[in-house]
Amino acid sequence: MTPADPVPAPQPTSLARSWAIQRRVIWALVLREIPSRYGRHNIGFLWLFVEPMIFTLAVTALWTATRSVHGSSLPIVAFAITGYSSVLLWRNMPNRAIGALAPNLSLFYHRNVRPIDIYLSRLLLEAAGATTSFVFLVVFFCSIGWLEPPEYILQIVFGWIMLACFGFDLSAFFGALSERFELVAKLLQPTAYILCPLSGAAFLVDALPTEGQKYVLLLPKVLGVEYIREEFFGSQIVAHYDMGYMALCNLALTLLGLAEVAKTSREVIPE
Repeated sequence: MTPADPVPAPQPTSLARSWAIQRRVIWALVLREIPSRYGRHNIGFLWLFVEPMIFTLAVTALWTATRSVHGSSLPIVAFAITGYSSVLLWRNMPNRAIGALAPNLSLFYHRNVRPIDIYLSRLLLEAAGATTSFVFLVVFFCSIGWLEPPEYILQIVFGWIMLACFGFDLSAFFGALSERFELVAKLLQPTAYILCPLSGAAFLVDALPTEGQKYVLLLPKVLGVEYIREEFFGSQIVAHYDMGYMALCNLALTLLGLAEVAKTSREVIPE
């Protein structure tokens, strides 16, 4: 090319190629996140699902020892596995999204790395850990006869995905918001613990007074837990849920989360 030749204009990237690039970016961020979070000592990345498994088993043992009342005659072990695993799926995600950008500011010199990729890599890792823990515990307790195998797995998969989407959307929104308002980071964790009893993990909606059911069913996370439990316990319980309402809530949270992430992205300064 001679100095007189015009510089060719950059060609627009196709949607398929952009998707392929972002998948590689997110996967690279996931691989980077694993050793930085869990290290290379002891069992390393296995803490990804061993940690939520220990929490779930501890809660199961505690509920069994204290003969906790959950409003039905269902086995407490099965009730705890299906309930607390669901809580871990969405509750830990916001903690990983808070302050996620600050330690990764140098990565934003790469034009293909954006704040949404940082959030997605962290949240995918969290969802993978909670999901692996849940599957392992269900298979284990089914194999020793403490839990009846579900008949229609697709309903459980769909309910689990809906809960994961709820956790993703909530985390992206509060994660991005915390970059601009420090108070969000301070208040989020205590608020999550305060709202934990309303997650549906420790009670059945049908066991609540009718007046209380109306308010509890406004919480999307409760609907997801009820939907999953219906498939595990079938006719033993009366499940209350409206997955269309939950989908609308997730959609609204998605739009809010993307808007907040876009606003934060414009203010990020690489270091």
